Amino acid sequence: MAEGGQLWVDIDSTVRSQHALLEKLFAFHPLAIEDTLNPASRVKLEKYPGFMYIVTRAVTFAEGTDDPYDLETKDLHCFLSVNYLVTVHAGPLPVLDTVFNSVRQSPDWLSRGVERLLHSVLDSAVDAYFPILDQVDEFIDGLEERVFVDFDQDALRDVFKVKRLVLSLRRYLQPSREVLNVLSNRPTPLISPDVQIYFRDIYDHVLRINDSLDTYRDLLSSTMESYLSQVSNRLGATTKGLSVVATMSLPFVVVSGMWGMNFTKIPLSQWPYGFWALLAGQLGLGGLLLWVLRRRQLI
Repeated sequence: MAEGGQLWVDIDSTVRSQHALLEKLFAFHPLAIEDTLNPASRVKLEKYPGFMYIVTRAVTFAEGTDDPYDLETKDLHCFLSVNYLVTVHAGPLPVLDTVFNSVRQSPDWLSRGVERLLHSVLDSAVDAYFPILDQVDEFIDGLEERVFVDFDQDALRDVFKVKRLVLSLRRYLQPSREVLNVLSNRPTPLISPDVQIYFRDIYDHVLRINDSLDTYRDLLSSTMESYLSQVSNRLGATTKGLSVVATMSLPFVVVSGMWGMNFTKIPLSQWPYGFWALLAGQLGLGGLLLWVLRRRQLI
């Protein structure tokens, strides 16, 4: 217990003895306690008699996986009352380490009030998005170079992966806007108006992150369209080259076919220079076709 009766309790829901404190010591509502065990709880804010229940989502890149675009998410449950804050999560949660270190280094940290402590916890969870955004920015720069400079045929697969990553981040972040809007604007006896200003700063961060994600989504869509356009252009160039080859070979096929018919009397068949004359005629017809195609800007 800190000076002024302010208390912060952090509970690992995977430890049964710790999770039992929610019911036996704090006597929270059974529905809220049940939500702390649900790994798919939605981000929300609910008010109960004597306390406020908040669910947010902490996001980090998954470690120990070969996929650099794989995310790991964990729910963070916060119970805010007049003089205490209870945080509940399953297993280690890196976003709380910064807050832990601040409390250890400043013994009077809790004397500022548990609502300021809640602000620090939510602020740390939201700020964890910024390193991910920096990594996404590097991913997109690398993809643009692979598409526009090297034209890596495997880039399209990574474009879809990064786009899925951006959409996932946006889906995880979007519900937090409503929660922070309530914390920063609606009157509540648990959060004073002076502290609500701090929650508005987190709300601004959420808006900025959301704008960045929208920008990344547009960039990825443009990159994907550019990739498909380059594929179409390369296919068109290849088709044009094959068309030129087919057109140039047409006179040889026609003339050779005519002079290869099984008749006894064929013009120029007895002339000693007939082969060279036909060869010159074929080359001339091919050149004429090539000139006509270029004149009409078909190649």
